[in-house]
Amino acid sequence: MKPQDYKNHRKYYVPHHFIYLPLLLILEAVGLYQVGNDSENRLSWILFSVIIFLIFYLAIMLRQHYALGLQDRLLRLEFKQRYFEIFSQRSDDVEEKLKFDQIAALRFTYDEEFKELLYKALHENISGDQIKRSIQKWRPDHHRV
Repeated sequence: MKPQDYKNHRKYYVPHHFIYLPLLLILEAVGLYQVGNDSENRLSWILFSVIIFLIFYLAIMLRQHYALGLQDRLLRLEFKQRYFEIFSQRSDDVEEKLKFDQIAALRFTYDEEFKELLYKALHENISGDQIKRSIQKWRPDHHRV
């Protein structure tokens, strides 16, 4: 497996991202094309297009909502545990000062960089993306949703 870094850390689910969603987009394009070219059945094609759009929208939103909501909670818990292991104290005050994108980005750091980048996040308010770009030794996360 290729080492994980900033350029390749995103994860895709092939059946969803490269088969199901593109198929829905193709069906939507066909429906919209037919709306303009099949005047006898225009109302049916409009209904078809609206239904396909709603299925497409729900497929994206529900998948993202449930999976990412759970993942966000787990990342916060992981941050708390890791902070406790490194500093031997609770992270409640620190966590309140961080935005979620900063917490999520810190998971890709090893402990020494974690301390340094956490300090920058707290005192210089660097973004999650800036944290990711600053990581020298990437700690891969292959178990994401």
